[in-house]
Amino acid sequence: MRIDVLTLFPDVFPGPLGSSVDGRALRSGLVEFNAVNIRDFAKDERQTVDERPYGGGPGMLMVPEVLTEAVESVRTPGATVVLTSPRGEVLSHALATELAKVEHLVIIAGHYEGVDERAIEEVVDREISIGDYVLSNGNLAAMVIADTVIRLLPGALGDGESAEQDSFGDGLLEFPQYTRPPVFRGKAVPEVLLSGDHGRIKEYRRCLSERLTRERRPDLWEKFLTNEGIK
Repeated sequence: MRIDVLTLFPDVFPGPLGSSVDGRALRSGLVEFNAVNIRDFAKDERQTVDERPYGGGPGMLMVPEVLTEAVESVRTPGATVVLTSPRGEVLSHALATELAKVEHLVIIAGHYEGVDERAIEEVVDREISIGDYVLSNGNLAAMVIADTVIRLLPGALGDGESAEQDSFGDGLLEFPQYTRPPVFRGKAVPEVLLSGDHGRIKEYRRCLSERLTRERRPDLWEKFLTNEGIK
């Protein structure tokens, strides 16, 4: 897979993406990662990439010419171009799974007050938000999107089932887990986990996942029930 991030601050990349699971994927060649400086496509000596919005309003907007040319310089046939944006669809496990299936992902790290709408119409396929809050710029959001996608690629994780067992993998929150010692400060590991009965363990974990999801994320619980045909 190839991932290109278009940003005004290329020096912050790969950042966290250069370590752990992501770092291994990059070093092994599973992912080709590039950070592209949007300012390289500016038309003047000052490398201007923003202007005041027509109609007034706070902040500045990224101009359409520069961003459009930056995207077109890297976009390949069949590539999916994503813009980090507070108004975009909220990132989810399902969306990350969908993006992990594309061969080339282009992520535009949004900046300023926004982007000229004509550039979005011209080169952006999807707008994605990582939550209902505003960041100083889209670099962290771009990293989050890239991370969620990379770890889902076949071969990125050591255990082929790890991604499936994560929270949200089956629409539920992950069950509590335990390791040694068997007793810590008077708290014992649940007996069922020491039983060696894989059927009981699987059922026990499933029940805990359902309970946690119902209690902590009623929105996910409602969606899970709908997907399971229970509602």
